[in-house]
Amino acid sequence: MAVSIKSQREIALMRDAGKILAEVHARLGEYVKPGISTLDIDTFGDRLIRGYHCIPNFLHYGGYPASICVSVNDEVVHGIPKRSRILREGDIVSLDAGLIYRGYHSDAARTHAVGNISPEARKLIDVTKQCFFEGMKMAKSGNHLNDICKTIDGYATSHGYGVVRDLVGHGIGTKLHEEPPVPNYTMRRKGLKLRAGMTLAVEPMINMGGWKVEWLDDDWTVVTQDGSLSAHYENTVLITDGEPEILTLP
Repeated sequence: MAVSIKSQREIALMRDAGKILAEVHARLGEYVKPGISTLDIDTFGDRLIRGYHCIPNFLHYGGYPASICVSVNDEVVHGIPKRSRILREGDIVSLDAGLIYRGYHSDAARTHAVGNISPEARKLIDVTKQCFFEGMKMAKSGNHLNDICKTIDGYATSHGYGVVRDLVGHGIGTKLHEEPPVPNYTMRRKGLKLRAGMTLAVEPMINMGGWKVEWLDDDWTVVTQDGSLSAHYENTVLITDGEPEILTLP
């Protein structure tokens, strides 16, 4: 498994790519409200990314037809924006976005409340976000990849939630998806040793019910098999000799 170690020049570029994406996500979060369509979100997000002279890295990636993945309620990831899909009060919506800045990728996801949501939905969003930060406590040079994975898994399951197993995080750099895969569940082995200069997209995908998912007929949209709500939280992370640097936070 060839995992790239980024140079200081590359890290600087990825910091810039991450900072821009953090600003895009902040604007997207402000934009979410009842009554808009998922296509409205995609159009707005595409315009934001291009306004920073960046390229939306999801558009046409593997044939995906949009710049922002917009996934509502039981949709886990890769929801395709549609003019006919209108956000309603009480929905939750996951926005997965990424961009290319001077040849380097950033990738991040957030789940937002649409208006007032149930306490149960709010808890799912909050726990999913905290899963990421629990994992970050183990994202240190010298630890192993499974230290991150099993910590995320343990935190989610302690709340009775299902951890998606069919989709995982990944390395990131000059390509959107690089080695290594980064599961959110406990692996059978300890995995590779983390080294300073590695850049990872760590992205807990957590279901209120069971962990099983299925693909819709569009071959993109992934939904929970039991129809339960799902939340998603992701950042691009730099492994250092000390605490990890989260590149896609302000």
